[in-house]
Amino acid sequence: MTSTILKSGAFLLLLILIYTGFSTADRATWLMEVTPVIIIVPLLLATFSAHPLTPLLYVLIFLHAIILMVGGLYTYAKVPVGFEVQEWLGLSRNPYDKLGHFFQGLVPALAAREILMRGNYVRGRKMVAFLACSVALAFSALYELIEWAAALILGQGAEEFLGTQGDIWDTQSDMFCALLGALTTVLLLGYWHSQQLAKLRAA
Repeated sequence: MTSTILKSGAFLLLLILIYTGFSTADRATWLMEVTPVIIIVPLLLATFSAHPLTPLLYVLIFLHAIILMVGGLYTYAKVPVGFEVQEWLGLSRNPYDKLGHFFQGLVPALAAREILMRGNYVRGRKMVAFLACSVALAFSALYELIEWAAALILGQGAEEFLGTQGDIWDTQSDMFCALLGALTTVLLLGYWHSQQLAKLRAA
């Protein structure tokens, strides 16, 4: 992936960030939801020359950022496309937040896999897969702890950020979706990712 493509993607994310920030009805919740985007995107731009990532990882981070910003715009429980999926599948709640948690496992697992394989820190693909899934689950658990802290600090004001929609098993299902995302990385994307890593090494 060239620097021009990366900068173009970052600029597009900036435009979406500005639009969602001005359009949201709940700016405090929006800010909490999009903070990872505000931190990660400049970091990726700053490290591109010295430590470029695989195109696959960049693309998935881009998609994850859009998911986060759309969730921040509407709050996860009120994303319109989620209501359509809810009606189509006959679900009891808007499932859009589960897409976010799926990517919350998918992207960290891929990033962990990339770090482990490029640094030759671990031998054996099975061990790499195990550790990538473990990192993704640890990241998911950390996020749930952050949500818990927000609930304790903000009280009722954290309800939109939590997006539990009355589901007592929301934390467990969030982490399960993250696990599904991590498994998707190691089982379905692993071969493609390994090919891109080989090209990076060759370059």
